[in-house]
Amino acid sequence: MAGAVGHSEQRIMSQKSTIESLLEKAGIQVDGPEPGDIRVHDDRFYARVLAEGSLGLGESYMDGWWDSRRLDDFFAKFHDVPLDHAVVDKYLIMNALKARLFNMQNMRLSKRVAQQHYDLDNAFYEKMLGPHMQYTCAYWKRAQDLETAQKHKLDLICRKLHLQKGERVLELGCGWGGFARYAATHYGCSVTAYNISEQQVSYARKWCEDLPVEVIQGDYRSASGEFDKVAAIGLCEHVGYKNYRTLMETVHRTLKRRGLFLLHTIGNNASVSTADPWFDKYIFPGGMLPSVAQLSAAMDGLLVLEDWHNFGPDYDRTLVAWQENVDRHWDELKAKFDERFRRMWRYYLLSLAGAFRARRIHLWQVVLSKHGALGGYEPVR
Repeated sequence: MAGAVGHSEQRIMSQKSTIESLLEKAGIQVDGPEPGDIRVHDDRFYARVLAEGSLGLGESYMDGWWDSRRLDDFFAKFHDVPLDHAVVDKYLIMNALKARLFNMQNMRLSKRVAQQHYDLDNAFYEKMLGPHMQYTCAYWKRAQDLETAQKHKLDLICRKLHLQKGERVLELGCGWGGFARYAATHYGCSVTAYNISEQQVSYARKWCEDLPVEVIQGDYRSASGEFDKVAAIGLCEHVGYKNYRTLMETVHRTLKRRGLFLLHTIGNNASVSTADPWFDKYIFPGGMLPSVAQLSAAMDGLLVLEDWHNFGPDYDRTLVAWQENVDRHWDELKAKFDERFRRMWRYYLLSLAGAFRARRIHLWQVVLSKHGALGGYEPVR
């Protein structure tokens, strides 16, 4: 019996040593003094991460097996070196195989993310996002608070699209209707918006009921009609690599000859066919981030590239502001959500903040035209 106990302790010490040596490469210590260091509360953490990779890291945090005073700092360091290649992630391999065999973002499967994530609770999102109900990166260039930064983002998109009074705008994936409302109110446009989330569609229709805004509960692929401008703000992360071309074909089909299209999306440094396993299970089923190569291949021969703007560090600041809002309102929210949900949500927002800070992922606004902007396109910043 003593020998078995001793062998078990040796195995735990070996697993701990392996994890500690990996973390040291990123400047992270177990029980260290820095805000981004970690505290391990359960020694099963080490075996779980080695066996389950990203999923084990996230689930063990949700279970309270480890903590960090600044989870965003931890992930900024974590993503600064390729630690994710040091552990064989069997779940990532399995998800990649499924993605190659099946279209994981077809019209049926694409509804999963709406049901699991976007239909979560409108009141929760109101507390987190603020009055503009913008669940995409804010623009902080001339802003000091989230509300102003989100307003500036909305106006930036309108200016990049050269919106004019009376124009017809198609929005693919409209969230709670914030952009449609802004474009109709401040630029005098009529907006037709498509969204698969029942809760978001209901909210957007009510919020925009006195404006020339039509909100259709439907997949972006079903969009029809002809429009002066098209916008997809935060949709592309849910499209999937097998459907990027379909998205561009939808834009080409619905855009007038001299129209403009703005794509606002998180972007990846490398081309992938699946998402991080923890995010796929708990946050965005079927989600994945496009690369430059994937988007350029999708638009090839269909659309003309006019401008490509990267302001990824602004998403770091946006995510931290969202987490601060959740913390500020937690006493009101905890009647509906338990502590495990709170840890899951914190992990989601702050792990992404760290990834943006490390420049592993980015925020792109890409402006495209159907047949080229006559006289050239002047970039807007």
